[in-house]
Amino acid sequence: MTTADEPASVEAAPIDDWRDYSADALPPELAAALECFVESGFHGTTVRVIAARAGLSVAGYYHHHPSKEATLVAVMRSAMADLYARTLAADAEAGADPVRRLTSHVECLVLFHAHRGDLAFIAASEIRSLGPQARAEHIAERDRQQAVLESIVHEGVLQGVFSVAHERDAVRALVTMCTGVSQWYRSGGGLEAEELAAEYVELARRMLGVR
Repeated sequence: MTTADEPASVEAAPIDDWRDYSADALPPELAAALECFVESGFHGTTVRVIAARAGLSVAGYYHHHPSKEATLVAVMRSAMADLYARTLAADAEAGADPVRRLTSHVECLVLFHAHRGDLAFIAASEIRSLGPQARAEHIAERDRQQAVLESIVHEGVLQGVFSVAHERDAVRALVTMCTGVSQWYRSGGGLEAEELAAEYVELARRMLGVR
């Protein structure tokens, strides 16, 4: 159940091409908020600053989002919904083979955290700024996302195509490796996102002892 200050749960529309990042990630007012959160952090940002960045009056901004926390929740839910929709599309494209699923999953994670770096960074770093209910909901969304990789690794071990002693530890290591891309990757700094994703796929295969 959501309160008056919290946006309803966000579910992204089905993804036609999970590798395509040409569309804007957020509506204009949330894109403005994201820029402010990246620059100054949640606690260092005011609604007045966000509204000015969005080209709105404060009253006009409140028409979209009733509070600063509601704004943060909307940004973070959009991030998780976008990533999850892309993950499901990538997994469906890969079919049933665990190695192909792993390849698509890692590629999807890396591309998202490269192309949507600021969005992913705020979704991870500002959990501390959420209220108890919003934090619990965000963690549930994060767990739902991670469960896809857990199922891939478990199935690969069962089929004997992955060689890993501790599945949960392997999953945590893979997730940390891929999501960390948002903290340092910048376009034009060397590898293209697609090249980086290919490198991370090879690292993931080695970590899981793909046979």
